[in-house]
Amino acid sequence: MIGRRTLLSVTSLLLGAGTPSTPLAATPISRLDTPWWRQRHFDKLAEIRGRRVDLVFLGDSITQNWERAGPPSWQDFRPAWQHYYGDRNAVNLGFTGDATCHLLWRLRNGEIEGIAPRAAIILIGANNLGRLHWPASDDIAGIDAVVNETKRRLPETRVLLLGVLPSERSAWASETTQEINRTLAARSGGGVTFLDLAPLFAPGGRVDRSLFYDPLLTPPEPPLHPTAAAQARMAAAIEPTLAGLLGDRPRPPFAP
Repeated sequence: MIGRRTLLSVTSLLLGAGTPSTPLAATPISRLDTPWWRQRHFDKLAEIRGRRVDLVFLGDSITQNWERAGPPSWQDFRPAWQHYYGDRNAVNLGFTGDATCHLLWRLRNGEIEGIAPRAAIILIGANNLGRLHWPASDDIAGIDAVVNETKRRLPETRVLLLGVLPSERSAWASETTQEINRTLAARSGGGVTFLDLAPLFAPGGRVDRSLFYDPLLTPPEPPLHPTAAAQARMAAAIEPTLAGLLGDRPRPPFAP
């Protein structure tokens, strides 16, 4: 969820700091006025300075959730992370609530400086479709900006771009997600591989609510975030492609 102060910052850009040719989705916007976000940013800067990084994850809460541990079982993400990525020198740069503009700011402010990972996994865009309610064309421009910035700063890194995951927030959000992913599918090439995981979470085009933990919250919310088990299935789905990008052996499916 994006906080009130971030929305006010976006509003100020709408009133004059943005440019007509660049949508806000592709404009770097900081969330340093949010204490936990500021602390996580500086913690991640320290983390990448102190270790080898072969694999980097760039995203929002769905990516940050890899750091969560249970109980309950639906939020116990760490075992699957350890299974697939524990020996791959992976760093998690997922920040809850980030839209493309916030990730773009982080990329331009040190979070991928001084590292040379073999692969980067990008999953971003879900929050563009929430309170911000940006159109598909803006969201695509924002995702393109994130990918281009990643490639510019990490020219030897292979990028695995994941499609925006299906959700059940509104008909508009679902239609916009599909439009974004159809456009991104044409972006593969030049060191970027695109994978659309929609069939995993919405077989036959219908969202499988059992794969999301939001309905389990109090009060319940519309499906948006995969459960730990569903995220392990997502990791298994991308594993053959990721292993090829990393040049190592595919991990077997995770068995909890």
